[in-house]
Amino acid sequence: MNTDKIYAEHIANEYAQKNTTKVKQLKKLDKKAKLPAMIFAYTFGVVCALILGTGMCLAMKVIGSGVIAMVIGIVVGVIGIIGCSVNYIIYKKMRENGKAKYGSDIMKLAKEISDEE
Repeated sequence: MNTDKIYAEHIANEYAQKNTTKVKQLKKLDKKAKLPAMIFAYTFGVVCALILGTGMCLAMKVIGSGVIAMVIGIVVGVIGIIGCSVNYIIYKKMRENGKAKYGSDIMKLAKEISDEE
């Protein structure tokens, strides 16, 4: 076995231009359609959970003291609850918009892939 030849082929394969397959293009388009909604949902969910936690700390007088801190804590907690509640609704809407935006390209590419086989 000629190890120099194997090594040369290995190096050549690293520098050769990679052909992207249609399946990879389809996966990339699918990710492009869904990723912004997922990133928003995680970020917004974490922020709203932190707001809710801050409100709970104020309401239970872990942070601050007095009636005013408790009332502010209740208001802040309710804002956090509302944010957590609408997060999934916003996520679904953003995901539908992404699917609508890239849906025709995805369907066209999927049809090409299924027709080839």
